[in-house]
Amino acid sequence: LLQRKSGARSGNHLKRPRGALVTTTVPAGVSPTRSSKRALGKIGKTRNSSQAPLSNVRSGEHSLTRPANLLVQFLLRMYKTKKPIRKANMLKIIDKKYHNRFLRILKRASDSMEVVFGIDVKKDNTAKHSYVLVSKMNLPRNGIVHRGRGFPKTGLLMNLLGVIFMKGNCATEEDIWDFLGKMNIYAGKRHFLFGEPKKLITQDLVQLKYLEYRQVPGSDPACYELLWGPRAHAETSKMRVLEFLARINRLDPSAFHFWYEEALKDEEERAQASGCPISVPSSIGLDVTEDS
Repeated sequence: LLQRKSGARSGNHLKRPRGALVTTTVPAGVSPTRSSKRALGKIGKTRNSSQAPLSNVRSGEHSLTRPANLLVQFLLRMYKTKKPIRKANMLKIIDKKYHNRFLRILKRASDSMEVVFGIDVKKDNTAKHSYVLVSKMNLPRNGIVHRGRGFPKTGLLMNLLGVIFMKGNCATEEDIWDFLGKMNIYAGKRHFLFGEPKKLITQDLVQLKYLEYRQVPGSDPACYELLWGPRAHAETSKMRVLEFLARINRLDPSAFHFWYEEALKDEEERAQASGCPISVPSSIGLDVTEDS
């Protein structure tokens, strides 16, 4: 995934999409995968040290990491219930000394919910100080895919769709594992959130028709590539995937240059097919803020 960082150098080139007529460049100050890797790492640390005393957490901004990750765990439990979440209930799991920083903590937790799990935290317009959780796609069993315990896989799927889109709508399996490796996700190695990733990507998501997995024509030895499946085309769009990347980086989708133009063209074609007017994405905003 992509993230803005201060003092970063410009001119980091991504592979030019197939058929592109111009050189495409990553927006200045952006590097791949770091937002997802950082969020995954923080959630993993909280999961593996859930009993660590708060006094061991560093002061300042770092002191908010633990309450934010505890809030993520609470939100994931509540997501399965599909019920609105009240601010008062969230405050119960946050130490009282952090209550005056609740909105900052909620913002951090919301970012992790979106980046890692593909779930948006939105204000509930029907009740004051209440929130709802909305998945970006309709994976079965609330995104868990399989029966039993587990975590939503929608965030990983959005990442994969983004890689495929930015590789010219068709990414080699090598491209996929190179990307996932930067987030410490490896084929054959069980991940604490996503299970066995190779089976999830090349079998489960393929059977659900979110991804297409096929042999590269004429390859010997056989190589494989991934494309968007029909359900991915039906449930999301190139513009929504681009907005996903842009929101995480606090960028406007148009900062992605070539891909933004392609996404706009895709939106126009969808609008013509459905008879609905095209909607151009607005500037990136925050769903979870509210008046104090």
